[in-house]
Amino acid sequence: MDPIPYIIGALAGLILGGGLAYALLNRMLQSKADQVIKEAEQKGENIKEKKILQAKEKFLKLKEEHGKELKSRNSKVQALEDKLKNQERNLNRDDQQLKDRRSRLKREEETLQARLKANEAKHKELEKTQTQAAKLLSEVAGMSVDAAKNELQEQILGDARAMAAQQVQDILDDAHSRANQDAKKVVIQTIQRVATEHAIENSVSVFNIGSDDIKGRIIGREGRNIRALEAATGVEFIVDDTPEAIIISCFDPVRREIARLSLHQLVSDGRIHPARIEEVVAKTSRKIEEEILQTGKRTVIDLGIPNMANALVRMVGRMKYRSSYGQNLLQHSREVANLCATMAAELGLDTKAAKRAGLLHDIGKVSDEESEMPHALLGMKIAEKAGERPDVLNAIGAHHDEIEMTSLISPIVQVCDAISGARPGARREVVESYIQRLKDLENIALEQPGVTQSYAIQAGRELRVMVASEEVNDEMAEQISFSISQRIMNEMTYPGQVKVTVIRETRAVSVAK
Repeated sequence: MDPIPYIIGALAGLILGGGLAYALLNRMLQSKADQVIKEAEQKGENIKEKKILQAKEKFLKLKEEHGKELKSRNSKVQALEDKLKNQERNLNRDDQQLKDRRSRLKREEETLQARLKANEAKHKELEKTQTQAAKLLSEVAGMSVDAAKNELQEQILGDARAMAAQQVQDILDDAHSRANQDAKKVVIQTIQRVATEHAIENSVSVFNIGSDDIKGRIIGREGRNIRALEAATGVEFIVDDTPEAIIISCFDPVRREIARLSLHQLVSDGRIHPARIEEVVAKTSRKIEEEILQTGKRTVIDLGIPNMANALVRMVGRMKYRSSYGQNLLQHSREVANLCATMAAELGLDTKAAKRAGLLHDIGKVSDEESEMPHALLGMKIAEKAGERPDVLNAIGAHHDEIEMTSLISPIVQVCDAISGARPGARREVVESYIQRLKDLENIALEQPGVTQSYAIQAGRELRVMVASEEVNDEMAEQISFSISQRIMNEMTYPGQVKVTVIRETRAVSVAK
């Protein structure tokens, strides 16, 4: 059997099957492609519709914003129009008021001009009448007009002088009758005049710095450095616009000195922070306390005063940092002690006790104790606790007459205290200004008519004025004394009071040959 026909048939079947398979596959692929194209077109349509919706939304949003902006602009324009209309109305009203005011001023000016013309006419008529009256009076009195004027002026001046002298005397008599009340007023006024200067002198120190840049470092971040300084030292630091200076304010001179030295150490070192501040203030406090004690010991040794309690020695050292009316308290106390010793030696009294009382008489001013007692009584109380002798205690307590004097050295201490404080240049003013004040007193007196000589005595507390007896009578002397005292009060600055004494005397001198 021949296999070729079978093979040919098989091949033909395979070819026919492959063609059918290919046709079927091609149809399937075409269907898939159509489906994909259809889905892509559908997605494109969806995206297109979505984009169209987004574009419409954005357009509506922009349209809405544009409408709001247009509305806002319209409201602003309307507000500006209203404002302009109000300003225009105000200007019109002001213009109308100005016109009314001008018309009113014009009417007033016309009225004033009419009055002025009327016054001028009356003035001319009055001058004419006065001239006629003067002519008539001169004819009746037989005197010229000038002579009548001179006589009238002399009479008026004489009456005025007499009335003025009488009024001055009445005022002085009234002042003497109310001397106690007036004295209190004078004391109060004196305190008001010198209180500020005295407070500044005793409560403020100035710390000089090289540059204002250091002020920021002293203050510190958020003020922590200056708060630490004030807390550690107990004083107030005033950092203001004063160039290259810081004010240290405190009524305790020792704390003020500790603050000044501590600040100097901090600025020199350059390290300024709270911990360093506390360390420096503690060291400076110990140093000052040691210096106070050493100063007291040196003073006691220099004056030759033995066996003084350490508490009193320390208070003597504290006097170095205290001043009274510009006079250093330690220097004043040493001076009083030496004066007391000299005066006691002249009177044959105990010089050591006098010197001891003179040195300790003002220790009440440097006491750490808060007390309302006078410094003399407080000093006596402190010295009594330290075991001082009764005569020394009495001298301390009685040097301002708070208690009765029972010891002979008590009046010596009182007198020497006054001598040390009242000598020229001791307190508040230097010798040059003191001498100038005396010269000014004498010059004020010499400028008065009839004054021949003037002398400032009693350290400027009294002014003696000599007048010519042939030119000045008793009433004029009182007037000169009053005028000089008024000029001194108005033109000069002086402590206490100045007594003006005018001396008028008549001397008859003859020489027997």
